[in-house]
Amino acid sequence: MAVRAPYRSLRGISAVAALLALGAVGCSDVSEAVDGAKDGAKKVARQRSVFSLDVGDCYNPNGKAEGTAYVVEIVPCDEAHEGQVVGEFALDEGKEYPGDDGVSAVADERCPVEAQKYAPDTWALPKGAALFYYTPTRESWATGDRAVSCTYTAQKSKLSGSLDTAKSLKPEQATYLKGSNALYEALWANQPAKDTVEDDLAGYKAQAKAVAAALDAHVEGLGGIEGTEVGKLRATLTKAAGNWKKAANAADVDAFYIAYDPAFTGIAPNKSVAARKELGLATTVPADEAEVWAG
Repeated sequence: MAVRAPYRSLRGISAVAALLALGAVGCSDVSEAVDGAKDGAKKVARQRSVFSLDVGDCYNPNGKAEGTAYVVEIVPCDEAHEGQVVGEFALDEGKEYPGDDGVSAVADERCPVEAQKYAPDTWALPKGAALFYYTPTRESWATGDRAVSCTYTAQKSKLSGSLDTAKSLKPEQATYLKGSNALYEALWANQPAKDTVEDDLAGYKAQAKAVAAALDAHVEGLGGIEGTEVGKLRATLTKAAGNWKKAANAADVDAFYIAYDPAFTGIAPNKSVAARKELGLATTVPADEAEVWAG
């Protein structure tokens, strides 16, 4: 966001009358010009300040998807669009602007959580959709702006339809996704500070402890869901939880590695495909997740 901007007026409609007054153009030219002017007026009428975005709004940015924005074009979600607001939250009130990096750090942490409330099954997201957010700038912070709007934005083509799937989930689907999302959140949110276990054994053990706890909760949730494949996944994850606990309690680096390898592969996304199919959820592993496990 930048400085607070007012809603755009409908002055574009006046272009229609001006074009109709021109007698030197042919009928087809006038018709095309009028249609173009109407489309332009329609777009202007849909303009909304980025300060008034609501969860569920589908929109097209004015210009590039990234960068400082004043207004966006709000469109019906059944029309092709570039983005949809899938979450929002307010930053803590403070006298001083925390800086671009400070704001982004909070948004990086909070937006995935807020987005999952709206679209819990990340596997079902359209290909190319990525999580972005509108945040306050130093200038807008001075006017009292503290809002962060989390959006899924199409990086290449367009989005079609609303991404709001939370309301349509069956209880067993919601239970599965809650546990699965919490598991992967525990894994990625507790990344150790160093790249190697040798340099940060304590950090890797702490991550293992967090993952083991999330797995225990996920396994417990799966216990209340019927299904052959769900039962098989529950057994797989129970075994994985045991390995994560061994890693968390490893006495040294060698002991950690012995437990970590089977622990990590035990929660690989492809382990859950059959259970997801049984539950009626998306079954295609997102490319970014598949790449991580393949690496």
